[in-house]
Amino acid sequence: MVKIDNHLGTIGLTSGYLSSLIGHTATSCFGVVRMNPAGATQGVRAAVLKSDAIDNGVKVSVPKGGNTIDIDLHITVMYGVNVAAITDSIMNKVRYTVESETGLAVNKVNVFVDDMENN
Repeated sequence: MVKIDNHLGTIGLTSGYLSSLIGHTATSCFGVVRMNPAGATQGVRAAVLKSDAIDNGVKVSVPKGGNTIDIDLHITVMYGVNVAAITDSIMNKVRYTVESETGLAVNKVNVFVDDMENN
């Protein structure tokens, strides 16, 4: 859970909400085929459930003592598209969406292209 303190009180955001918001935003970008599991826990969950959860491939971390978040995304992109343009678009759209919807400052967005696929 991420907590934000302001003059009105404390706001708590669950990691599930943040992961879903980020997952929906990233998959809506042009050229993204799907999200890939990030880490062993997501990999086992994907193998057991045999389905793609929307928060697959999303890792959110809060640096110690900070009011910002770091986001890691693992994606598969379409073959033949400009990967640099896609990753720039994802970074900008995820940063804007998270900051406008939650009020959290995003320190960095790391996009890892794990695979390319013909569609």
